[in-house]
Amino acid sequence: MPAQDLPETIRVTTEEQLRAVSNLTRHRIMAVLRFEPATITQIAERVGLAKGSSSYHVRLLERAGLVKVVRTRKVRGVTERYYAMAARSIVLPEPGEGGPNVLMRHAVADLEAAPIEPERQVRMAHLRLTEEQFAELGTRLNALADEYRELSDPALPDASLVFALFRPAPHGRGGEDGAGDP
Repeated sequence: MPAQDLPETIRVTTEEQLRAVSNLTRHRIMAVLRFEPATITQIAERVGLAKGSSSYHVRLLERAGLVKVVRTRKVRGVTERYYAMAARSIVLPEPGEGGPNVLMRHAVADLEAAPIEPERQVRMAHLRLTEEQFAELGTRLNALADEYRELSDPALPDASLVFALFRPAPHGRGGEDGAGDP
C-alpha cells in the first residue's frame, strides 16, 4: 500500500497498543516499516534479531493494529508476507505529569546506541519565551519535521529527528542542588 493511501494517524488508545509501542524492539521494527514494507526476514536483518523474535514482535504489533500485511507472494511454496505501518504516524497519549514519555525513552536509547559520527547533532538549549514565542517555535519545529519527512527517500540511510519543547516543572530559584541555570 503506497504511503499516500495510509490514514494520517492512529491514536494509541488501548492497553494492548500502549504495551506494543512501549517496547524498544517494536519501536525499532516500526522504524524499519516507516517508509516501505518489509518481510519478517528483512525486518530481522535490519533490527538485528532472530527471525523467530522478529515474527513474535511483528505479530504483537499487528494484533494491536499498528502494522498490517500489505501484500503476499509465494516463494518456494511458502507465503511471504510484507508488513507496513497501518498509518503514517502514531499518536501516543500524554504520559501524565511525572510519567514516563515512551517516545523520549526510545529516542534516548536509539541515540545512545547510534555510532558517534561527525554528523550527529545533539543539543539542549534553555530558553525564556513568551507564550506567543513558545507557540510559534513549536509550530515551526513541527513544520520543519513535516517538511523533511516529505523529502525522505527510502533509498537513503535512516536519520532520526527528536525534539521536545516544554516548560520545565517549577523549582525553587536555582533548582534543588542550588546550582543556577547556565
